[in-house]
This record gives sequence, structure tokens and C-alpha cells, in this order.
Amino acid sequence: MLKTLHIENIAVIERADVEFSAGLSVLTGETGAGKSIIIDSLNAVLGNRVSRELVRSGAERASVTASFESAQAERWCADNEIDADDGEIILQRRISTDGKSTGRVNGVPVTASQLRELGALLLDIHGQNDGRQLLDERRHLDYLDAFGECGEALAAYRETYDAYRALVRESERLSMDEAEKQRLEESLRYRIAELSKAEIRPGEEAELTERRDLLRNSEKLTEHISSALAALYDSDSSAVAQCGNAEYNVSRAGAWSADLAETEEIIRSARLALEDASERLREKQQLLDFSPEEYDRLEERIAQLRRLEKKYSTDEEGLAALLADSERRLDELEYAGDRLAQLEKETAKVYALAEKKACALTDIRQAAAKRLEERVVGELRDLSMPSVRFEVRLLSREGKNALSASGADEVSFVMSANAGEALGPISRIASGGELSRIMLALKNVFAEKDGVDALIFDEIDTGVSGVAAQRVAEKLASLGRTKQVLCVTHLPQIAAMAQQQYLVEKAEHGGRTYTNIRLLDREGRRYELARLSGGDMITDIQLAGAEELLARDERFRASLS
Repeated sequence: MLKTLHIENIAVIERADVEFSAGLSVLTGETGAGKSIIIDSLNAVLGNRVSRELVRSGAERASVTASFESAQAERWCADNEIDADDGEIILQRRISTDGKSTGRVNGVPVTASQLRELGALLLDIHGQNDGRQLLDERRHLDYLDAFGECGEALAAYRETYDAYRALVRESERLSMDEAEKQRLEESLRYRIAELSKAEIRPGEEAELTERRDLLRNSEKLTEHISSALAALYDSDSSAVAQCGNAEYNVSRAGAWSADLAETEEIIRSARLALEDASERLREKQQLLDFSPEEYDRLEERIAQLRRLEKKYSTDEEGLAALLADSERRLDELEYAGDRLAQLEKETAKVYALAEKKACALTDIRQAAAKRLEERVVGELRDLSMPSVRFEVRLLSREGKNALSASGADEVSFVMSANAGEALGPISRIASGGELSRIMLALKNVFAEKDGVDALIFDEIDTGVSGVAAQRVAEKLASLGRTKQVLCVTHLPQIAAMAQQQYLVEKAEHGGRTYTNIRLLDREGRRYELARLSGGDMITDIQLAGAEELLARDERFRASLS
């Protein structure tokens, strides 16, 4: 459930704080007052794409913060190692004027995709785009699968279908004419011979380069190392000799002063360290003993490695992997006939299993289609469409290419809104008001399956009036018994049915436009309902009518309990 919403510097809203309750709530106000901005703000905090134009003019950045209560979201937070104190989930999105945005969940930075993932568990926003999706027959199968809870059967089918497609791809790779096969074999054999002869060893180039650079500077190195050895060890006045002399004299002095034993040990340690350093230098000096032929061999080998790396556009590890892959592919070609015969049997077996799982999926969809038809027709009749017919047309493909990633089925929703009319695509049959009611009916049906606690309807009343508007209001109130519902509306029938009503107002101060959102009390609701019914010339009769509307809808809500 959405509990609070805090908006800063979003379009014409400088600052707004709104607290929400369970049940049905509505947002009303003049056209252009900023009702859609609230929906935009919620879309932003749920991780949807945002534009820099959303930031209020003159502000450096905008922010939206929303708090929720949701068991599903708590589990998501636990899976993502985010603390959810007392079950409260706080989402925040900040947008700067350069178009960059940042998101947080309970203070922890998250990506926009994570916000979207979490947002899908918290809030379902229905806008005009959902209506377009309903008209898109490519989405109808997704609607049916969601209603029929086909996810498990679809996943089982896809696992087998993906295995079948992998076998087909392998068969296609091995199936080629003899001339093409011969050309590929020759190419692979040449590559294998070239790489095998090179005896590629990962890390070799770095070692060779280091050795070459060492030899390239060997004269200077030898000179300095010899000088260092002379200073440390190879002369009568060397550091080691001087330390040895000092150690001897301190040892003799220790016969008369026992406290010099520690000093003697320090000098001995220094002498041993100097001897060790001398030995290391001598070993290094021996490494510099090389012939010009060794340097030439290093240069030649490095050049060979770099030529191969350039030719095949990869490094030493890649060359080694390329050799192994080429050997594997050559083996495949040499035994392609045997493998193709084996693949033919495996493919037939896996395809038969995929067909079986596709049939099981079709059975589930057919049963779900019948249930969906009954539910949607019932919902639409409740929404003042008594003669409506709604049908889920499910066509199962047959033949060699029947299967696809979604199974063997094609689905489309068709309807007839009036008695005597033939069934047809929703896009051709439904008017604007009918489309709004169809969308509400489907949302009401699907809401039972999706587990989302809060629904938002933006302009669900488009093209609806009169009795149909009253039925839409009743349906929203019924939905509000089990879900939190927030609706942006211009219709008094829907506004009066709400348990909470918020007025969105726009005003000008100091040459700037400001939008304010406030929760109306009963008296405020009477005036707002009267305005929705009759405009700005509010009369006592209109106020009385608004009071009657509120009282009637209160009785209706009570009847739902």
C-alpha cells in the first residue's frame, strides 16, 4: 500500500506532501492543474524513464519520495540485502537538470532497473498506454498467460524448446555442401598447424619482453651491479669486510662489557644481510651473461607472437583457446555424418517432447480462456454493457514449424459490444468509453492474480458518462475493498464514490505557477462535486445534489461490507 508521497520541484509542483489511505481515493481538479504530474512523479519513483524537463524551472534538481507497506517488497529487500524497518519501504528518485538521476531504497543506492523491479511489486499504474497494449493482439497471449497462471508450464515448455533449437542450430552448422566443407577443413587444418607449431603459452610474451628489455640494458646494468658488488663485498674495504671487522672488535670488547652482546648481534645481522644482498646481485649479474644470438631469438619470438595476435585479433590466451576450438570444429567436420545422424534422432525426440509440453500448455490456456471469457463478460455487464460478448480466440498451429518460444498457440481477444453485432477485434469494435471499461474489467480480473496491493487509474473515465460512469464508480469501489485504488477523474459519479478525495489546485504567486494538493473534508467535497457537475456557478441545488450523491455512495459502499 502507498502510504505517503513527497514531491519537490517536479514541473509546477514546488513542494507537496500527500498521505494516502486504504480503499478508493480520487484526485480531482481543473484540467491542467497538475493531476498528471502526480502520476509522472509516481512513475519516476518507480524507476521509469524520466526527462530533465520534469525538473521545475529554476531548480537544480527534483526529487520524489514514496513510502509503502508490502510483504512482497519486504522479500525483495531481503533478497537484495536491504533492511526494511518495521515493514516500511521508502523509495526515492532524484533528477538533475543534466538529465541524470539516482535512486534509493531505504537509503541504499539502487539502479533504475532495480527500482522498476521493486516498483512492479508495489504499484500498478494504468494509463493510456495500457489501452494501446490491449489493442495490440501480440500482447493478448501475455494477458491470457498472466490470468491462467501459465508461468510454470510455459517455463517447462521453453526449457525443452530451447534444447530443441540448440540441436537445430548444431545441425545447421554441420549441414553444408561438400565444397564448403572441404574449404573449411583446409582452413582449420592450416590454422591448427600454424598455432600448434607456435606452441603458444599464455604469459610467455610478457616474460620474453621483460628478458629482452633486461638484455637490451645489460651493459649499464652490469656496470652498476659490479660497482655495487665491489662496494659491498669484492674489496678489502667493502661494507661486508668493514662489518666483519666491527663485529670482531665488539666481540672482543664484550669480554670486559657484557652489555655489548646485543650490539654485536645487531652488527652480525647487518653483515649477514649485506652478504645476502651481495649474493642476490651476483645471481643477477650471472643472468646478464648472454650471447647476441639469445637477444635475436627473443626478438624473433616476440615478433612471431605479436604477428599471430594481430592476425587473429586476440591475445595469447585467446590464441590457445582458438587452437582448442579449431581442433574441436575439425573433429566435428570429420565426423559430421555420424553426428548428423545422431542429431536427427535427438532432435526428433526432443521435438516430440516439446510438442507434448506445448499441448499441455494449450490445455491450460484453453481452460483459462473459458474462465477469462466468463469473468470479463461478468465484469462488463456490471459496467453497463449488458449485451456484450467477449471471446478469447485460441488457435493452435500445426505442422513442422508450429512451435515457437511461446508454444503452439496464437491468441486474440474479440468482442461485440451490442446485440446483433458480429464479434471483431477490440480496436475495431470498441468506442473510447467501451475501451476504458474493458480495460477496467481486465484490470479488475488480473488484479486478483498479480499480488500488487495498489492500483492507479489515470483517466479511466475517458468517454464514459451517465449510467456507465456510475457503474465504473461502483466497480472501483468494489475493487477498493481488496486493493488500494487511486483514480484521477473528472466525473462526479466516480469522485463521490471515493473514501478520500484530494483536490489539485493551481495558482500564481509572484509571476510563478504553483500546484497544491489537499485532502478535502466533507464540505470541501460537496463544493468540488458541485463544481464537477456544474462548473464555477455553484448553486444551492447543485450543493444539495452533491450531498445526495455522497450519501448515496456511502450507502453503496456500506452494502459492500
